[in-house]
Amino acid sequence: METIVKTHWVIDPNHTEIMFRVKHLVIATVTGRFDSFEGAAYTNGEDFSGASIEFSADVKSINTNQTDRDNHLRSSDFFDALNFPKMIFRSTSLTKVSDSKYKMSGNLTIRTTTKPIDLDVEYSGIVKDPFGNTKAGFEISGKINRKEYGLMWHAVTETGGLVAADEVKLQINVELMKA
Repeated sequence: METIVKTHWVIDPNHTEIMFRVKHLVIATVTGRFDSFEGAAYTNGEDFSGASIEFSADVKSINTNQTDRDNHLRSSDFFDALNFPKMIFRSTSLTKVSDSKYKMSGNLTIRTTTKPIDLDVEYSGIVKDPFGNTKAGFEISGKINRKEYGLMWHAVTETGGLVAADEVKLQINVELMKA
């Protein structure tokens, strides 16, 4: 019987981006990112099918390049970073759809709410970097409804449009390094 070796991978924070997009006033899109995060994956060898993935982001590190908006997002109107400093994701499955495509399901916790989420994953491959480290690359996308996670603040324009949309689009570019 062949023994499968579990492989531990960690996020390379220098080559990973955790970004989001939200419609503003129905006509424009605001983008942002989280600057502080950590995560790991556990695989059977270098096969990512069935991998176990854990990720957390420091919500105080939210960055939309606009200080007043960032402070509002950290407030109790949105993330309440003082009381809920981390946003956490734990996978429940990672299923290979084709050579380079996966479907990832898991549970996302924001504030006190944990809900299932499905994400599309594009696998870019594995390489050795110039320093001999084994790296794997992924592009992950999905969307959530912010109000389902307790991010309830809203305002309406005089024409009835929302200042900030409920739907938040996620775009995550991840480079993992074999630990």
